Amino acid sequence: MPQLLKVQNLFLSSDGFGAGEGQSLERPFGSADPAQLASWAGATSSWPNRSDPGGSRGLDDYFTRDFSHNIGAEIMGRNKFSPHRGPWQDLEWQGWWGAEPPFHTPVFVLTHHPRPSFTLSDTTFHFVEGDPAAVLDQAREAAEGNDVRLGGGVTTIREFLDADLVDTMHVAVSPGVTLGSGVRLWESPDELRDRFHLEVVPSPSGVTHHVLWRK
Repeated sequence: MPQLLKVQNLFLSSDGFGAGEGQSLERPFGSADPAQLASWAGATSSWPNRSDPGGSRGLDDYFTRDFSHNIGAEIMGRNKFSPHRGPWQDLEWQGWWGAEPPFHTPVFVLTHHPRPSFTLSDTTFHFVEGDPAAVLDQAREAAEGNDVRLGGGVTTIREFLDADLVDTMHVAVSPGVTLGSGVRLWESPDELRDRFHLEVVPSPSGVTHHVLWRK
């Protein structure tokens, strides 16, 4: 079986933005409210941060549960890992996620300013510079036959789309959320129909799931 490069559970506003402007330590998504964009997933039975029993089943739960299925490595942009820009000033910063990151695989962080790898729990972060194809080769080797997740942010996803390396995408659009500016994946998903099949499936939660796979 080929190793796929997959975008999974990417949260978008109705106008195609994955994050707003003005990212900071206090606001990882800038002016966007992640609670609004991710509310459909947080309501599911399979949401990993759920502290009480219950939660919804059905389509939303399926996508939440499928997030880690057969994933052996992740690629992310630097600004998903950190709000800091330029050379690393503080190597004590180890991401937004605390002592037990949710990835459970090797993670390759794209950056023009490499720093030493480190491990938290069962996740090792590697800081790499290179073109998308070269970084994907590293991630596939680390994934040991499993698929690679392209974790974002949107700028990184666009780079891999432009390099024609993405095999499948699941994008969850929140129709009631409009950002107006920030980091945009698309004006319309129809922009990708030349290379991808597209199915659009509304959920009872109000979110609309867009499932794309390479032609």
